[in-house]
Amino acid sequence: MIDIENVLKPRIDALTSHSIYQKMQSLESIKKFTEWHVFAVWDFMSLVKFLQNELTCVKVPWSPPQNPEVARFINEIVFGEETDIDGQGSPKSHFEMYLEAMVELGASNKKIQQFLDALQSGMSVEQALEINQVPKAVSVFVNFTFACIESQKAHVVAAAFAFGREGIIPDVFTEILETSAGGKERYSKFIYYIERHIEVDGDSHGPLSMRMIEQLCGHDETKWKEALETAEKAVEARLALWNAIADNL
Repeated sequence: MIDIENVLKPRIDALTSHSIYQKMQSLESIKKFTEWHVFAVWDFMSLVKFLQNELTCVKVPWSPPQNPEVARFINEIVFGEETDIDGQGSPKSHFEMYLEAMVELGASNKKIQQFLDALQSGMSVEQALEINQVPKAVSVFVNFTFACIESQKAHVVAAAFAFGREGIIPDVFTEILETSAGGKERYSKFIYYIERHIEVDGDSHGPLSMRMIEQLCGHDETKWKEALETAEKAVEARLALWNAIADNL
């Protein structure tokens, strides 16, 4: 077993102390941030759905999952991310909440909508990113996500999920919340989205995602090495995305 959290602590610290948070001091900078970050909100659910397909039973006839603890965790994530309750008390996915927050902010959702339309027409993720001229750093980030999925290895996807998303998001979003511009009543839906992630991910999802890696890797040294390698790349991908967004704020 490898203590991945300890190995990656310097890079995770670099992420939570990134200069991007200090640059989010105006409504315009927050709008720009969401126009790039929305793609990371979208592709997160593909990681979740892969894990749900692999670690729970979604076939008929049904059979019990091999690891009920991990299956329960994934089902909880799906429930919370795909059908959470928005600020008005209505069921909604976090991605849809984010799109609504962008509208409230006055941010453009043109790129993400065109991207989704391209996917609906049958294009691959890589093609849809390219044809819509999505910023390079965003394309690299999303393509890394799908490279993990295409590995068809649950422990690899779990590492990307834990260290690129669940394990670091509470700290990252706390920084955004603390340093973002004043007049927050002007973007209450964005604040609600962030607060929900801090509440849910920090309370249970982050620690459980680490437990999932332990369960999936077990005593297999090769799996632990692959999980560490993926976790490192996931954190670096997030740092690269943050660097690129900060440069454009």
